[in-house]
Amino acid sequence: MISVTKLLFAREYFGDSLRYTKNAHKMRDGAAEGMGPVVVWNSTRTCNLKCRHCYMNSDARKYRDELTTEEAKRFIDDLAEFHVPVLLFSGGEPLIRPDFFELAEYAAEKEVRPTLSTNGTLITREIARRIKEIGVGYVGISLDGLKKVNDKFRGVDGAYEKAMQGIENCVAVGQRVGLRFTINHHNLQELDHIFDFIEEENINRVCFYHLVYSGRGSQMMEEDVTPEESRHAMDTIIRRTKDFEARGLEKEILTVDNHCDGVYMYLKALSEGDEKAAAQIREFISRNGGNRSGIAFGEVDPMGYVHPDQFTQHHTFGNVRERKFGDIWSDISHPIMRGLKDRKHLLKGRCAKCRFLESCNGNFRTRAEARTGDFWESDPSCYLTDEEIGIVGMEGK
Repeated sequence: MISVTKLLFAREYFGDSLRYTKNAHKMRDGAAEGMGPVVVWNSTRTCNLKCRHCYMNSDARKYRDELTTEEAKRFIDDLAEFHVPVLLFSGGEPLIRPDFFELAEYAAEKEVRPTLSTNGTLITREIARRIKEIGVGYVGISLDGLKKVNDKFRGVDGAYEKAMQGIENCVAVGQRVGLRFTINHHNLQELDHIFDFIEEENINRVCFYHLVYSGRGSQMMEEDVTPEESRHAMDTIIRRTKDFEARGLEKEILTVDNHCDGVYMYLKALSEGDEKAAAQIREFISRNGGNRSGIAFGEVDPMGYVHPDQFTQHHTFGNVRERKFGDIWSDISHPIMRGLKDRKHLLKGRCAKCRFLESCNGNFRTRAEARTGDFWESDPSCYLTDEEIGIVGMEGK
C-alpha cells in the first residue's frame, strides 16, 4: 500500500505509523517493532453481489465449514496475543455474517483495531450507527466507477445506488469511510470522476487498487491496464491529490498492490526538478521496503487457513483451528513463507536486477506466478522502463 498523500505531503494517518516507521523494512514477522502483521480475515465467502474481479469467487450461497463465533473469538485472542494492530473484516460480504458486530466489538475490546471492507449495499443508517458505536476504525466501500460501470463489474443492477446509500449513511453518523477502486482497462476514464465524487460526498479516503490475477480476477488478466495506462492513471492520481492539498481539502489517497507506484512518484518528482520532494518520497519508500506480504500483511480465509495475503490463497501455511496465528506466522518451514520473509535473492528477471529493489521488494508475487508459473519471476505489472530501473545493457549478465 502506497500513501500518495504521505509521500507528497508527509501528512500522518493511522496506517502510516505501520508503513513508514524507520525500521519497517527490517521487520520479518510484523508491520513494525513489537507488532504482528495487519491481518485480513475473509470472514465469509457468501456475498450478495457477483463481482467480475472477485478474488474469492464469492456468490450468493452459504458455504460450509466457516469459523464459528467461538472459533473466531479464539482466533482474535491469538491475534491480540501476537500484537496484531489491525483486523480487516472482509468477505464475500462480511456484513452477511450474523455475528459480525459481536466479533468486531470483541476485537476492539482486545485492542485489535477492527476495520471493514464491504460492498456497502447493506449499510442502512442504523447499521452505520452500530458500526461506529462498536469502534470500527474505518469502512472501505468498493466502487469501480459510477453507476453504469460499477453495476457491470458488480454483476447486479442497483448495486451502485445501494452502495451510495451506504456511503451517505456512514458520512451522516460520522463514521470514517472511503472508497476502494480497482483500476482496469475499462474504468480508467472514471478516475477524475472518482476524485470529483469523494469531494462532493465528503468522503475521507480512496484506495486505488491494481488488478491482481486471482479468483475471478484471473479471467480479467487480458483486460488489465497497459504500462502506458498505468502511468496515465498515476499522473491523474498525483495531479488530483496535489489539487486537493492546494485547496485545503484533507483526503487520504492511496494506491494498492503495485509498489512501483512509489518509485514512479520519485522519478516523476526528479524529472520535474523538485529534488526536495524526490528526497522525501525516496526516504519514505525506503523505510517501507515495498511489498511485505508474508511479513507485515497476512490473510486468514473463512475456514481458518493462513495465507500471505488475500490474493495468494493457493499457498497455505496452517490453520488457526489447529495452531495459534502467531506460531503459524513465525514458522518458516514452508518454503514460500521462508522466501517471502527474505525474498530478494530468490527473485528473477527484471526484479532481480532492478536498482529500486530495496524500495519495491519484488512487487506482487501472485501476478508473477499467474503469468509465468514461477512465484519468483518478475511482476508483469511493473510499468517502469528498463532505463528507469537501470538494467539497460545488462542482458546476459
